[in-house]
Amino acid sequence: MNVFVIGVGLIGGSFAKDIKRIVPAVNIYGIDVNKAHLEEALKLKLIDFKSSYNDLKIADIVIVTIPVDVLVTELPTILDKVGDDCVVFDGGSTKKLICEQLKNHPKRRNYLACHPIAGTEFSGPAAAIEGLYEGKTNIICEVEETAFKLQERALELFQNMGMRIRYMNPEAHDKHIAYVSHLSHISSFMLGKTVIEKEKNERDIFDMAGSGFESTVRLAKSSPAMWTPIFEQNKENVIETLNEFINNLEAFKKMLSTDNFKGIYNEMNNTNRIKEILNGIPLTKN
Repeated sequence: MNVFVIGVGLIGGSFAKDIKRIVPAVNIYGIDVNKAHLEEALKLKLIDFKSSYNDLKIADIVIVTIPVDVLVTELPTILDKVGDDCVVFDGGSTKKLICEQLKNHPKRRNYLACHPIAGTEFSGPAAAIEGLYEGKTNIICEVEETAFKLQERALELFQNMGMRIRYMNPEAHDKHIAYVSHLSHISSFMLGKTVIEKEKNERDIFDMAGSGFESTVRLAKSSPAMWTPIFEQNKENVIETLNEFINNLEAFKKMLSTDNFKGIYNEMNNTNRIKEILNGIPLTKN
């Protein structure tokens, strides 16, 4: 099997690690505009060969894990280059614009719109983790647009990697992911910004930062080159989630300024139920 990974960083590199474990007789080809990343991926044995679009005609699977703004422009070219028996899937955090872009492409049947919800705040080939996708959810959009035998090939791979599969339309995906992912990153970036601006002596930040601060601000270490295009493509949904978040912050501030500590307690107590959601326990209505 010939697998091409376009964008050999955390997401693409982690796919490569798992595929090498699951499919022993595999050749993994790496394509990346960052030549240093390609050399590093080769040294780390994430890939077997450095490659280019010219070789895509021999691919059985192409995994595209590049920033979503580049994804929109590059996917049509990638599909042009692959053979009829190749499945191309991506890991983009937005889906509506990408699916619209490829709607009338002659090889739309070769593309599977995916979003594996997994990752860390780190980037580059060295950040790749074997087993990153174990137990993680992979959202697939417009599965009916992909040729059945090709979607089967990708789904078998995902299942062997231990991923949970969810099907969703692109619009619903982008709306929901704005709440559970995009808002989290914005909150983390802005918390980091607030603390940096307030604490001019950075030593104090490091000395006083506990595990709570560290875990909350962890996402602020994520790549701006990856996240700025995500916010741009999902602008309307992100603004909607931000408005709701800001309203909740303003309400909390008002309770604090009016000494409404009973209200604060009740808000936090009600929000504690989030652990039931994260543990997969259905919430009961009061």
